This record gives sequence, structure tokens and C-alpha cells, in this order.
Amino acid sequence: MIHYVDRVGSNCIKWDGQEMSFGENGLLGMWVADMDFEVPASVKEALRKYVDFGVYGYSAPAEGYYEAFIDWEREHHGYEVKKEWMRYAPAVVPAFNWWVRLSTCPGDAVMVLMPVYYPFHHAVKNNGRRLVACELCCENGRYGVDFEKFEKTIVEEQVKAFILCSPHNPVGRVWKREELARMLEICRRHGVFVISDEIHHDLEFNGSKHIPSATVGEYDDMLVTITAPSKTFNLAGLKNAIVIIPDEELRKKFEAFTTNIAVTGGNTAGYLAAEAAYRGGGAWLEEVKDIIWGNYLYAAETLKSALPEVKVSPLEGTYLMWVNFGAYLKAEEMEEFFQKKCRIAIDYGSWFGGEAESCIRINLATSRENVVECVSRIVRELKK
Repeated sequence: MIHYVDRVGSNCIKWDGQEMSFGENGLLGMWVADMDFEVPASVKEALRKYVDFGVYGYSAPAEGYYEAFIDWEREHHGYEVKKEWMRYAPAVVPAFNWWVRLSTCPGDAVMVLMPVYYPFHHAVKNNGRRLVACELCCENGRYGVDFEKFEKTIVEEQVKAFILCSPHNPVGRVWKREELARMLEICRRHGVFVISDEIHHDLEFNGSKHIPSATVGEYDDMLVTITAPSKTFNLAGLKNAIVIIPDEELRKKFEAFTTNIAVTGGNTAGYLAAEAAYRGGGAWLEEVKDIIWGNYLYAAETLKSALPEVKVSPLEGTYLMWVNFGAYLKAEEMEEFFQKKCRIAIDYGSWFGGEAESCIRINLATSRENVVECVSRIVRELKK
């Protein structure tokens, strides 16, 4: 049984930290990609034992940590990861920031597919690189890649690295094998390094199947994969991500960098939670996915019924619903409408870049009651 937790008053960003992004608290928290559900029982038990042990000194990750992740990837994604390929990062965001620096020089062009998770933009700009956007194409709310434009952009902008979001946040696409192969082959042809962010890779819906980028061809010398148990099992606060680096030379480069910044290992609680989640969280994940899918169907059907011109993107992956209100609201009306009238904290399309100013991203990993309230407020206020 999945337990929803009222997190107000727990100092969480989603509910108690709204002021930094919205200027006020007290909004219905439908933003930030974390869940309002208790973690798997296996995780709570592992952490309880660690707390009861009572000594929290230096320790290394147990062999079981590596084995649990390797077994999970093999069973769920058909990816045969080797222990020696795995390296630590405190989260996926620091990891792709590091790889932007490792794979490019100041001033180099780094490409993303927009709209995309906004820390991608920050990783490029904050590290002194040049952000290059290749706009996704969209038909009736479903997004895809214009491969001719993809290659043309790489050539014309002299792109050196590409940050791939797979599954794609915020538009909910799970890329097909042939789509990944075409992107990677174009990158190979033009000497573009690929940083594949696959943090949402366990959240697949409606028959979609995540394909690890590293499994579509021989790209080890130009590709690294970054993932974590944080989105899958709601463990973001425990700061444990996994960087998969099959190529020895790239591993040496990464190790030299992390040694220089003195970040070579994580906290014991994060390792223990990850191992316990990968070992015992499978049934929990399936139940959570059922809740998320039910929330999506309710929200999509209710919005489309009440507001026929709204465009809801199909949810193939992630627990984030992407909705275009362009038929009802102008770009400059979005914040006033959703925050002041609806009293909802959501992620605005403008944050993700590209032609998304009339879109919002809604977090579905919460109670049905919160989703119903969110949709009801939107419909009620728009009908006014």
C-alpha cells in the first residue's frame, strides 16, 4: 500500500520552499520532480538499521550496492553494466555539469533539445560554454526530433557536446531505439560528445520502453550515461547518482577531475538506500506507476473534456505532465493565471526554453486529491 505524506512543515522545497521561485508560500505544490509518497519499506528498514547501529564514520559502498544496480539494469533495461564502469556523483545535475567541463572548452557550443530541463541551460551557460538549442518538433502535443535540423544545427554551430534527456523532461517522450541511433550516429559523424541523462529511465508508461543510449551501438568512446535511484524511488535528498563510463580513458579523465575537486564518494545512507531500493523496491514502483498513470488519465481526460482546445502531451515517460494552454492564455498571462488566480505552484514552460511559453509542467507523483484540486482550479478559473 502506497502512503501519501502531507509534507507541509517538513522543510521540503516543493511545499515549504516555494518562496524562492514564486515569491510566496501557500500554493498547491504541483512542481519540482519529487514524489509525495513514502519510500519502499526496504529502504526504510535499511536506514533504520543504519540509524540503530549508531556509528556514522567513514565507510565505502558495499559490494551489494554495485550488484543491486547491475542486476536492476540487466533485469529492467537489458543493459549489462560492469562494476568498474560505475562512478559516484552527488546528483545527476552536478554530474552533467562536470561532463560539460570535461568534454568541452570555454566558448564551445553545447546543444540541447528544447524545451528541456532548465538545469541543462544553466550547466552550459554557468560553465562558460555557448548554449545551442535545437527545437523539438511537435504535432498534436507529441514531440519528436527533426533529424535534418538536428544535424544542420550541429554543423552550423560547430557543436562539441550534446546533452541528451532520455526520457525527455518535460515533454514525456521515451525515445525509440531508431531515434536514439540516428541522434548518436549524427553525433559520431561530427565528433560530438554525448552526455545522456537517464534519471527518469524507470518511469515508463502505456507500453513505452526505455532504451539505454549505451545499448544502441558502439559509442563508448563518445558517450557517458548518468542516472540515479532518486526519481524512481523518491531518494533525491540522499544524494546518490551513478555515472556509467565504459571507456577507460574517459574514466581516467573523470577520476582526475573528481579527485581535484575532492568529490570521490558519497554518504553511507545514500548507498544503503539505493541498494535496498534496487533489491526490494520493484513491487512498490509498479504500484506507484499505477497511481501516476491513473492521475494522468484523470487529468488529461478532465482537461480535454472541459477545455477542448487544450493540448496534453502523451505521457510515455517521467511522472511529469506537459500541457499547452496556448488556445486559452497568452504567454504573458501564465504566471498571473496559475499563481494568482489558481494558487498553484507549477513549472512554467518559459523555464524550459524554446517555443513553450504557453505550456506548464505538472507533477503527477502526488495524491489523486491534489491532482483533482489542481485540475478543478484550472478549469474553474478558465471558465470564468
